[in-house]
Amino acid sequence: MPLAHATPETIAQAGMLLRSGALVAFPTETVYGLGADATNERAVAAIFAAKARPHFNPLIVHVSEAAEAARYAAFGTRAEQLADRFWPGPLTLVLRRRSDCPISLLASAGLDTVALRAPAHPVAQALLRAAARPLAAPSANRSGRISPTEAGHVADELGDAAALILDHGRTPVGIESTVLDLTVEPPVLLRPGGVTLEALEAFLGPIGKPAPEGAIRAPGMLASHYAPSLPLRLEAAAARPGEALLAFGPYAPPPGFAEVLWLSRSGDLIEAAGNLFALLRRLDRPEFSGIAVMPIPDTGLGRAINDRLARAAAPRSSASPARA
Repeated sequence: MPLAHATPETIAQAGMLLRSGALVAFPTETVYGLGADATNERAVAAIFAAKARPHFNPLIVHVSEAAEAARYAAFGTRAEQLADRFWPGPLTLVLRRRSDCPISLLASAGLDTVALRAPAHPVAQALLRAAARPLAAPSANRSGRISPTEAGHVADELGDAAALILDHGRTPVGIESTVLDLTVEPPVLLRPGGVTLEALEAFLGPIGKPAPEGAIRAPGMLASHYAPSLPLRLEAAAARPGEALLAFGPYAPPPGFAEVLWLSRSGDLIEAAGNLFALLRRLDRPEFSGIAVMPIPDTGLGRAINDRLARAAAPRSSASPARA
């Protein structure tokens, strides 16, 4: 799989590849995405094949701005206000599809909704302009596995599935976008992420939670997701034999861990979110018996970090790709 530094020339090449139906991996401010022309059914199907992703799990479609999003979905006053406040940025809006929406139904998992986001990363924006297409782009990793925050993670995960990987270093936010369902009242937080619940509630008022047994309406809602190969243990207060530790905060971690990496020594949740997936990958090694994590405050970005950790630690079926 060719890996190339993101330049005007390689971005133009990537745009041509996307228009031809190929897959291209690229950075956003959250994680690296595996992109395809969202209006091309075969290209979207290639994403599901490359990731071994269940077809009932919808994809986020990336657009350049709100005006483009309004061509694909019922973009009412509330969506316009949210886009004006939080776009471009790490907020995905789930909206009703327009009857003439050209986006593949496969990208929406056959639902009457579509998940839309305008990314803030300059490479992602340049690629959207070069492709002149909306881009379906889930995280560029095998389904259920740790999301990639560096181009090398994509190459390790996906082999030659993408025609090109655009490399622009570590992604700055390091955790996926917040997903907000605007098709219900009050709006429902389907996935915490780079825009905090507190920021959304300050802007919108009360926000609901998804029904426990509801349909999968957005990415990141599967019980087991974001998982390393090793078992993950949360709220660790003491070491178990052979475990590595993800530490957080200014206090000394419990003794006895085989290796310790720090999400943030100062207790900075922004720093911890940016480090989470990269450090999980560094500790996901066969010489350890498992990975333990110190407690993370469940506020602000900590809510998104804890969501990812809880899903990564969830029981996995024997067929889960997270065990591959």
